[in-house]
Amino acid sequence: MHREFAQVAVWEDGLVRQEGQIATTPEALRVFADSLGPGDEVALEATGNTFAIAALLAQTAGRVVVSNPRKTRAIAEAKVKTDKVDAAILAQLLAADFLPPVWMPDEATNVLRRQVARRTLLVRQRTRLKNQIHAILHRNLVPRCPASDMFGRKGRQWLAEQPLPPDEQAALTALLRQLDFHGEELAAVETDLARIALTSPEVARLMTVPGIDAMIALSLLAAIGDFGRFQTGEKMVAYLGLHPKVKQSGGAPASHGRITKQGRAQARGMMVEAAWSAAQVPGPLRAFHQRVARRRGMQIAVVALARKMTVLCWHLVVHEQDYAFAKPSLVAKKQRALELKAGLPPRRGRKGAAAAYSLKQVRAAEAHAALQAEAAYRVLTDRWQPARPERRASAPAEHGGVLAGVQATA
Repeated sequence: MHREFAQVAVWEDGLVRQEGQIATTPEALRVFADSLGPGDEVALEATGNTFAIAALLAQTAGRVVVSNPRKTRAIAEAKVKTDKVDAAILAQLLAADFLPPVWMPDEATNVLRRQVARRTLLVRQRTRLKNQIHAILHRNLVPRCPASDMFGRKGRQWLAEQPLPPDEQAALTALLRQLDFHGEELAAVETDLARIALTSPEVARLMTVPGIDAMIALSLLAAIGDFGRFQTGEKMVAYLGLHPKVKQSGGAPASHGRITKQGRAQARGMMVEAAWSAAQVPGPLRAFHQRVARRRGMQIAVVALARKMTVLCWHLVVHEQDYAFAKPSLVAKKQRALELKAGLPPRRGRKGAAAAYSLKQVRAAEAHAALQAEAAYRVLTDRWQPARPERRASAPAEHGGVLAGVQATA
């Protein structure tokens, strides 16, 4: 698959033949799709325009498989690698049903992914602009801003009073103008995302977890799509690349390395960001972070907490349950903030469900309950005993109909 063309190879009756190239334009792809029938299967290599082509070919073909190029080792490690060779290998692997497929999201998930990606890009651009402004102040020996937010109303007034060379002042004005523009675009994107979140029961359940707001929940939902396609929460962890690498062979013990970092990096980063927030508030999640941090350090502990929260999110969505240790007033505050961001009218003078969050006695009672849950978790983990080594399974008496993969060791 390329931007201008695609190389086609056909497997039929045990033989592979090259069919040349077709242009990756809508007209040429429709002509190619018309030549397919319900008995035909198509394999595509995952790239930027693959999903659009797959959706077009799926209208006539019986089956369309998008291949994961990282897992297609026959192509990735080939000594002779050309478009013809790659297309032929894809056809052969598809015929043998050895092709590792990529999950194809529906249109709603694709739209959500594009919107989440646009928001992430705007946030990075605003951060880059702010860093440039800080660099201007730093190289001109300007002291720190006394206001809590240098880019708020008081901070802007303070910036306007700072003596800077004319060229630096012009650059600062231009950067602030760009920052305002990106802020308006970010607000518009977040409004659209907030409206989507209000209609999603999965987002409402995920927001009951400490550290997870609507934007983090939407990022996870955009990356995962259907949570039910994973049999366990650990498989969803592996999909996000939050599980460690494991190497083991023969009788040697397994060695664990860094996390694989496979999957969508944006969702993985958002879960780590949520873990940093959850590690600061009372509850079992903070107790877990502190227990791991004492042995492995804070950096490893926060990644382990992100993994644990990913498994927790899988259970909440699949089993349609809210977090057992959620704070009702905080969840109501998150929900009301989401409604206001979506453009719903304010209810001034009328108390809603989020009004309880402003009462100190309510927050104190919820904090006390969270501390009790945290203490119960510590008692549970302090009483854990090391697991006994697993006994090796005995060899079967006779050969059955089971196929096993065997790795020979010297």
